[in-house]
Amino acid sequence: MSLRWTDVLDIAIELDEAHPGVDPMTVNFVDLMNWVTALPDFDDAREHCGEKILEAIQAAWIEERA
Repeated sequence: MSLRWTDVLDIAIELDEAHPGVDPMTVNFVDLMNWVTALPDFDDAREHCGEKILEAIQAAWIEERA
């Protein structure tokens, strides 16, 4: 499965599994972008991402933890 920026929920799940000890509310957007692009299944261009997408990923990650 290949992940793209629009796969917000799937990315949040992968991040939760990859970084179990991290509080998603404390992650800055630079780190978040780097962590997403480092996911093994991620296959999209960095320039396709913006603040709104990172906000959505972070919110989904927070919800995943709840």
